[in-house]
Order: sequence, then structure tokens, then C-alpha cells
Amino acid sequence: MKKDGPLKTKSYLLAIKIVELYKYLTVVKKEFILSKQILRSGTNPGAMVREANNAESKADFIHKLKIGQKEVGETQYWIELLRDTSYISENQYTEINSLTVEVMKMIRSSILTIKNGPRPN
Repeated sequence: MKKDGPLKTKSYLLAIKIVELYKYLTVVKKEFILSKQILRSGTNPGAMVREANNAESKADFIHKLKIGQKEVGETQYWIELLRDTSYISENQYTEINSLTVEVMKMIRSSILTIKNGPRPN
């Protein structure tokens, strides 16, 4: 049985936190527009990581990760907006933002590793 890599694990954890945030926004805050935006963008990076693992080529792998990277950036935008409009607290923002920063760094690192190939000894 293959162990999940850190990017797959972190992007999935981000998706879980986003689903929890979506539930909070819709049930407690009665917010239905921004919540759908963040649900879509915040769960997409994990899906793109999974798709990249089944890529047909190196270029396809990079393309899928780049889509995930864009979605992480969009998620960062939505959580900033939610914080600055008082839909979420600073603590909620910090928790989710720290995950987005980690996932973004991991995706960027994966893209660079694949583009540059293995390093010679």
C-alpha cells in the first residue's frame, strides 16, 4: 500500500477545512455567494493534485499542478475578503491561510522539481 505524499495530504486537509468553512458560512452567517466561491476554489487544489498523479505526460502533470496553484491563489483572495468583511475571524483566517501558504509552496516546489528533473550527483 502506497503512503500518501505530503502534498496530497495537505491539499486534502485544506479541502476539509474549506468544507467546514462553507458549512459555517452557510449555516451560521447565512452567506451563500462567497461561500460557494471559496468552496469551489478551496477544494480544487486537492483534486488537481490527484489528477496530476494520473497525468499522461510531464507537461500534463505540470499543467494540472499549475491549475491547482491558481486555485490556491484564488482561495487566498476569498479568505482575505471574508476576513476583511467580518464573515470570518482573524483566527479562522490564520488557520486556513497557513494551510494555503503550505500547499502553495509545495505545489511550486513540485512544479520546479518536475521542470528541472533529477539533479546529477
